[in-house]
Amino acid sequence: MSRLSSPISRRTLLRGAGAALALPWLEAMAPRAALASGDAGAPVRMAFLFMPNGVHPKLWTPEGAGRDFQLSPTLEPLAELRDQITVLTNLWHRNSNTGDGHYVKTSGFLTGTTINKTVGISINCNGTSVDQLAAQRRGRETPLPSLELGTEPVSSGVDTNVGYTRVYGSHIAWRGPTQPLAKEINPRLVYERLFRAGKGSADAAREGRPLLDLVLDDARQLRDQLGTTDRQKMDEYLESVRALEQRLQRASSPEMNTWEPRAELDPKARPAETTPESHAEHVRLMLDMIVLAFQTDTTRISTFMFGNSVSNKNFSFIDGVKGAHHSLSHHQNEEDKLQQYQLINRWHVEQYAYLLRRLSEIPEGNGTLLDNSMVLFGSGLRDGNRHDPRNLPLILGGRAGGRLQTGQHVVCEKETPMSNLFVSMLDAFGTPVDQFADSTGKLPGILADV
Repeated sequence: MSRLSSPISRRTLLRGAGAALALPWLEAMAPRAALASGDAGAPVRMAFLFMPNGVHPKLWTPEGAGRDFQLSPTLEPLAELRDQITVLTNLWHRNSNTGDGHYVKTSGFLTGTTINKTVGISINCNGTSVDQLAAQRRGRETPLPSLELGTEPVSSGVDTNVGYTRVYGSHIAWRGPTQPLAKEINPRLVYERLFRAGKGSADAAREGRPLLDLVLDDARQLRDQLGTTDRQKMDEYLESVRALEQRLQRASSPEMNTWEPRAELDPKARPAETTPESHAEHVRLMLDMIVLAFQTDTTRISTFMFGNSVSNKNFSFIDGVKGAHHSLSHHQNEEDKLQQYQLINRWHVEQYAYLLRRLSEIPEGNGTLLDNSMVLFGSGLRDGNRHDPRNLPLILGGRAGGRLQTGQHVVCEKETPMSNLFVSMLDAFGTPVDQFADSTGKLPGILADV
């Protein structure tokens, strides 16, 4: 038990020299009555991960239904997490079954609405995304109402093939019909946004002073007042922050090696705070930001776009792949392209599994951070070659504090609204609604009887 006489605020920060570091959730933050009853009162978190360009449809869906199911080749990276996920089949957005290409499916992924067809003058998704609906109701409880992340900048111009502005393909989070939320793609800037507060903190970072060095005195004083469990948790958290700072430093600095340049480099011309050149490392860093944001309770809501609509990111870094994502998604049923397309799908599932594992490794309350989260992974269309919004590829991980059932393959009736899933997730998050977009009710088999 904690040695503190009263609970500390979840918004408590470690402070020092113009910097501030959020704390992880500790037992010392829970009311004494809650601890005595065995319920530490950990908050529920919600994340949405968007993968562009659909999937190889024949290698996605598991065999079997309910708890008696076998993961498909694409979903095999989730084998160790099988009991903590729910695979969802036969959900769709009826309102995205219009227009051509990807854009309606992307900007409508979390809204369930039909976007206005425009070349950029009158952008309108005609709704609010599910993450922002939750943020509007619960976002005031955390320093950041929500966190929007990605790996690619906003696309500009018009896709003349279909007559839509490419801006639609760069957003899944919408505060309102005409308000897409900008996503951050630089891991270091996300890091500073999460952990640095007060005037001068960014300057301290640029001067090369690690954040932990600035707040260690405050951390030591607080640690002395915590119980054994909280001290261990705080030590593990500070170690993870230190490791992440070191990784960020390596990602934005050239590696030390034995080669010598043929000409002297001008230090003033060196780019500052650049994103990692490796797409794989870039993705992992952004996923780690979600973990830290949730661990510190800096926010409880996040979205992440692996790529924009029509993303043609080259995935030749994967063994067996020799090409770009969007191009390979237009496989035209050619076996060689289908095989490469499936390998790209599987790689994305591996990153999703990485995030779930990281969350599962962090103790919180009577369980783990994953137990207190729900993380939806999916795409806005099924087969990238057909642009079909039916039977979307979707996986829901985490138990939302015991509010969700997991370890199952839920096979819904064909063309069940995906918005029914959103109604269930909002209920589990503590922000219930009677209806969302085209929903017809809660999704059977998802919510636990609590």
